[in-house]
Amino acid sequence: MEYGSIERSIRIGAAPEVVFDVVSSPEHVRQWWSDEADFESVSGGAGELVFVSDEGEKFPVAIQVVDAVPYRLFSFRWTHPSGESARTDNSFLVRFELEPDGDGTLLRMTETGFRERGWEIAVLEETYRDHEKGWDHHLSRLAPYVVTHAAGRR
Repeated sequence: MEYGSIERSIRIGAAPEVVFDVVSSPEHVRQWWSDEADFESVSGGAGELVFVSDEGEKFPVAIQVVDAVPYRLFSFRWTHPSGESARTDNSFLVRFELEPDGDGTLLRMTETGFRERGWEIAVLEETYRDHEKGWDHHLSRLAPYVVTHAAGRR
């Protein structure tokens, strides 16, 4: 296995406008992904995601928005050291691409940057598998949340 990228596609029963809002807005990101989120949802915007362990320990993670193209693309770099600019060798790149699909949206999520970190194979493999497991868990929560949010907007 190459451990180069994680790719997932899901169909969501809501318009791209609603899906974009949910993947790019901190108030919604807190509902399906991180426990806390504070970032500017514009290209170049920066901030932080916080994940809380079952024991209550907080794990803050830096985030920097790369692209925010309404209803089509939201991408960001994350996990770079706090106080450093995000680069290809110190962060992962996540892209949410949205495409209208009938009365819903096809969402493609891609995360790259694993090999670029320069880690030894054991660390690379463990991190990749951890992110795979994490995305499977969190993306399974995304579609139901979007549908609930869309219903509340009507």
